[in-house]
Amino acid sequence: MVVSVNPEFHEAAVAALGPDVLTSSVEHGQLIVVVPKERIVAVLTRLRDDPAFLFEQLIDVCGVDYPDRAERFEVVYNLLSVSLNRRIRVKVSTDEDTPVPSAVAVYPAANWFEREVWDLFGVFFSDHPDLRRILTDYGFDGHPLRKDFPLTGYVELRYDQDQRRL
Repeated sequence: MVVSVNPEFHEAAVAALGPDVLTSSVEHGQLIVVVPKERIVAVLTRLRDDPAFLFEQLIDVCGVDYPDRAERFEVVYNLLSVSLNRRIRVKVSTDEDTPVPSAVAVYPAANWFEREVWDLFGVFFSDHPDLRRILTDYGFDGHPLRKDFPLTGYVELRYDQDQRRL
């Protein structure tokens, strides 16, 4: 069941965030706002603390790779207001070299999500308290969810049945 976004909520959210909203849309019944990466902490703080929104919970932080774009990565924040029964998706874009401010100060749950995006996509988060690999080994070369990462990886490993190891 797709729940459509209340038009008043859409207008109120865009108006409250003002110039921080680059674009907004409704897709699959969910409000999506795109904001500048420099303003992500302020926007998330406003969405969490403003009584009109009360997005108390960060559901997840995801990375998306669009290699044909100048700013090839999108970082997507999915928020939930349990008290008002609403969801919102906030997106920022960045390139391979420009960091995105960390949301850990606003939502402590962002810690491991941002580490995952760093590990798998290579998106750097400035002011992150512990930005290190979380799913791949420390010596792993590259970021495996990038579109330009080779399907076989950079090192080929084979399981030896006789030795029962890689």
